[in-house]
Amino acid sequence: WLLHASDKMADGAAAAGAAAEASRAQPNILITGTPGTGKSSHAKALAAAAPELSHLDVNAFAKEEDLFSGVDEARGVNILDDDKICDALEPKMAAGGVILDTHSMVDYFPERWFDLVVVLRTDNTLLYDRLLKRGYSPAKVQENVQAEIMMVLQEEARSSYDEQMVQVLDSNTPQQLESNISRIVAWLQAWRENNSGSAE
Repeated sequence: WLLHASDKMADGAAAAGAAAEASRAQPNILITGTPGTGKSSHAKALAAAAPELSHLDVNAFAKEEDLFSGVDEARGVNILDDDKICDALEPKMAAGGVILDTHSMVDYFPERWFDLVVVLRTDNTLLYDRLLKRGYSPAKVQENVQAEIMMVLQEEARSSYDEQMVQVLDSNTPQQLESNISRIVAWLQAWRENNSGSAE
């Protein structure tokens, strides 16, 4: 998946996208994966490599805009209000140029929002160590590692978006991060070439 696959991806995304989204001058990219797989690191690196795109962390956005429906007392976390978040994100996604960073709501977002969906995968042992370093409780570490083993986010992405939009990338080392960003930047170039007249 590099230049030749980028052309295929851009063609597939164009076919899958709704006509209303044809005016986007820049594509929208969803970066997802189990906590600890490097979503934010990839999103920040991509935003630095392609400054015409902006990084939007869904959890941080929800906190800023108070887009919660309650609190999960057992897990000690806020519960995202899916409808409120989608309504608040709609203008941003319609404008284009968004790198959406989240492990939540992957199967809830409208497919028309995205031109590329990146699912990051990490070795289970490495993921376990990363989550421990974050200070996660043993139960929370186990929950997330189990989700990675069961490929929960990968399956959600594949069942929710056109198969040509979804790319699964390994995220174990800094070298892989660098390679992944290079691949996405190559895809961006192909997308722009294939959509050069859509915003005119």
